[in-house]
Amino acid sequence: MSKPLGFEKPLGMRDILPDVLEKQRWLEHQVKACMKQWGYREIGTPTLEYYDTVGGASATLDNKLFKLLDSEGKTVVLRPDMTAPIARVASSLLKEEPLPLRLMYTANVFRAQKNEAGRNAEFPQLGIEYIGSSSVDADAEAIALAVSVLKEAGVPVFKIAVGHIGFLEGLLEEIIEEKEDREKLKEFLYHRDYVGFRHYAKGLALPEKNEARLYELLKLRGGKELLERAEAITVNGQARKAVNNLRELWEALEAYRVEEYVLLDLNLLRSLDYYTGILFEGYAANQGFSICAGGRYDGLMAQFGRPCPATGFAVQMDSLLEAVDYQPVQNKKFLILYHANRRTEALERARALRVEKEAVVITQRKEEWTQTDFSQYTEVIDLTGGEAT
Repeated sequence: MSKPLGFEKPLGMRDILPDVLEKQRWLEHQVKACMKQWGYREIGTPTLEYYDTVGGASATLDNKLFKLLDSEGKTVVLRPDMTAPIARVASSLLKEEPLPLRLMYTANVFRAQKNEAGRNAEFPQLGIEYIGSSSVDADAEAIALAVSVLKEAGVPVFKIAVGHIGFLEGLLEEIIEEKEDREKLKEFLYHRDYVGFRHYAKGLALPEKNEARLYELLKLRGGKELLERAEAITVNGQARKAVNNLRELWEALEAYRVEEYVLLDLNLLRSLDYYTGILFEGYAANQGFSICAGGRYDGLMAQFGRPCPATGFAVQMDSLLEAVDYQPVQNKKFLILYHANRRTEALERARALRVEKEAVVITQRKEEWTQTDFSQYTEVIDLTGGEAT
């Protein structure tokens, strides 16, 4: 016999209590205000999307999608991200608007979790999509804006790790002939399994020089200086072109004066087939999960009939909540106690205070007073003749 559901929630779902939600709303305000200052306009999309359009185009694995059937028998999904829905809108309702488009969003997204995962299946994201520019300046703007957002939100210490999918793919193609082996090594990088990467590379029995190039890849983390080391292990091709792209990006980031927040990580990999160029992740001190992530995805818009380049990023609100020490502003809050014969007076006092934008709670029943935390109120107005105490 199955257990009664009682107070249980579906796997991965959660309730957000008032104090946490207050902090979340404050952070949302800070982040959105920052994005608007950079010229981004807010957009909203439905919670449900067709699987054949948005579901298939999303970077989310199929087994992570929440699938349902609508009344017509068509498969729909709870949106797993916001990039694909915005690409759909940019290719339809906004198709006549000139490029580039700068769009921002605040939304909950949904990804199914396993019992042992311990992660949320519904979580809020804030992000931007910069659609219609292939220039390195667009990538630099996205990264610089991510820095600005994290600073505005009050994250005390953070770094933005920047990589390039073209460097990884180009280098692996130069060294390894079999695509299956290249994909396996990329999978190790995706899961940050560097021990597994080394072990698998050793088993390929590559020439010593090529094996050394693969091991050097794992060391390519640092500042501008590592670009020379990266260039030294490549030949003229995709990987070399990616290094030049990163060099131009760094110059643009220096112009934005954000290079102190940036760390190059040339074995960074976010998705096995989604990103097409520069990609990045933001990390706060003492946190294991990324606080924001994004990159260039030039192939997505073509799936919706409007081929054009694009870049963007999303802030993970759950991680941001943990990274920021928020102290709420202590606004005035009044409590008015009254008896029935003074109800009109109590309500008039409350009305006058609310006109002044003050928060007011009124209560009559004497038995509630013993359960009231009077310390949460700036002032208690006693219209009972002193019976409150």
